[in-house]
Amino acid sequence: MSDVEKDVATDVDADTNTNSNTSTSTDAAAAAAAAAADVDDVDAVTRAVLTASRVLVAVSARSLAEVEERVTLPQVRMLVVLSTRGATKLVTLADLLQVAPSTAMRMVDRLIAAGLADRQTNPGNRRETLLQLTEEGRRTVEDVTARRRAEIATIVERLTPTQRTAIVEALTAFNEAGGEPPVPAVHDAEPHPLGWGDATTT
Repeated sequence: MSDVEKDVATDVDADTNTNSNTSTSTDAAAAAAAAAADVDDVDAVTRAVLTASRVLVAVSARSLAEVEERVTLPQVRMLVVLSTRGATKLVTLADLLQVAPSTAMRMVDRLIAAGLADRQTNPGNRRETLLQLTEEGRRTVEDVTARRRAEIATIVERLTPTQRTAIVEALTAFNEAGGEPPVPAVHDAEPHPLGWGDATTT
């Protein structure tokens, strides 16, 4: 091989190494940018959900405003669980609400005094007492749920059809990731009317 040919081969090798290094650097930069974008995206979604949660908390608080003189929020949670499960033993109710049985008993006493719940003997075991909603208690849960649904619907009506579709898709994915079952349609039986399922009651 002549000196000229050797010089040309050396130049080609150098160009190849340079291109390879440039490609590797570009790939690394792209991967770093993608990772940063993922972090930014997660943060943006998190902030959006936190903002939306403030709206929903405010809606929930307003939906309870008309009954707050009669019952507290924890007592409303108890009404919801009784609405979901029907007649329930005190120990089961305390477990679902994640409170001590003595605390659950005091809550039950107040609900009974308010005419929202009552006790009955368990037909299957007469030594056990079951707790259940009265008709007034059931109406209270239904009224609170209806007010919350109506206010959320008012907010949704301000959105365009495209925005509504996007929100349904995004929140459906979010709810599935969080393990929350969908809320039934207006006329369907609603198992968890205020969003407190058995496994997630806190």
